[in-house]
Amino acid sequence: MVSARFQGRAVGRPVTSPAPNNFAGAVVSRTRALTWLASLARWGIWLPLVFALLPRAGQAQELEPRAYSAAPVGTHFLLGTYTRLSGDVLTDPSLPITDVNAKIDVFTAGYLQVFDLLGRTASIGVVLPFSRGNVSGNVFEAAKQVYRAGIGDMRLRLAVNLLGGPALAPADFVRRTPGTTLGASLTAIVPTGQYQSDRLVNVGTNRWAFKPELGLSQPFGNWFAECSAGVWVFGENNDFLGGRHRSQSPLAVLQLHGGYQIKPGFWVAADVGYYAGGITSVNGVGNADRQNNTRYGLTVSAPLVPGWSAKLSAAKGLITRAGGDYKSITLTVQYQWMDR
Repeated sequence: MVSARFQGRAVGRPVTSPAPNNFAGAVVSRTRALTWLASLARWGIWLPLVFALLPRAGQAQELEPRAYSAAPVGTHFLLGTYTRLSGDVLTDPSLPITDVNAKIDVFTAGYLQVFDLLGRTASIGVVLPFSRGNVSGNVFEAAKQVYRAGIGDMRLRLAVNLLGGPALAPADFVRRTPGTTLGASLTAIVPTGQYQSDRLVNVGTNRWAFKPELGLSQPFGNWFAECSAGVWVFGENNDFLGGRHRSQSPLAVLQLHGGYQIKPGFWVAADVGYYAGGITSVNGVGNADRQNNTRYGLTVSAPLVPGWSAKLSAAKGLITRAGGDYKSITLTVQYQWMDR
């Protein structure tokens, strides 16, 4: 972490006025910290859930507005998320499963820290999910139902604002005028989830995956518009269904978001995502499963008390050519604090 300085103090530390004793100084410091947190809530800053886990076919079909929101250096985010997935969540044309119907609960814990990277705002975060659910379908025309529960694949994300995101201390950040922001990120899926090669349905994927992405955000008064474009690049699963070799071609992801800030910290956004590619093959034999899918959704965010925020989002498939066609409802509670 590159430590910038502000008025002789480390960035992220509250700047206190001279006080006759330590107690008075602590009161001033805490008061200003709470003021900064309240001001930060005005901009609806959120830990980017663009790297939050969805199982199998849904894991690359995220919809996340404000994923490149700026934040002051020294800010920390801690979140807890509950997601309910229903429908054809786990469809994979590599598997002999048809008429899939799943109800899956995903509980996610995440942490992110904002830091100074060569004068630009940057962040690094980690998300770890736990999933449980019932999946039913026809396997070789025989009706089957299974229950799975366990820890899913961990996700890591590194992001940096290339334009419009200078590294700022909290006091400077709340005085800035929001403008055009261009960011870049790299998300990695680490195969830490539970996986057994003799099972058709698993919590983990037993492969690495990476997504480089660019994101552009533009405010228009209380309105905002965002666009992001990235490509998922998948590693290989060399232990697929008892030792078979499974691979997948890159999957392009395009997201568009438009929203309105109703009042400070309270905003709503409409979301659309398009996904193309991702053809799979098993032992070198390709499947007719090129994705050409579109999803849409709605997101609402609101502040609770200083430092705490809540967000509710819902999404479903609009056009599904291959892969999962499912509905999702997500509730997230986030806590943020700053270095003292």
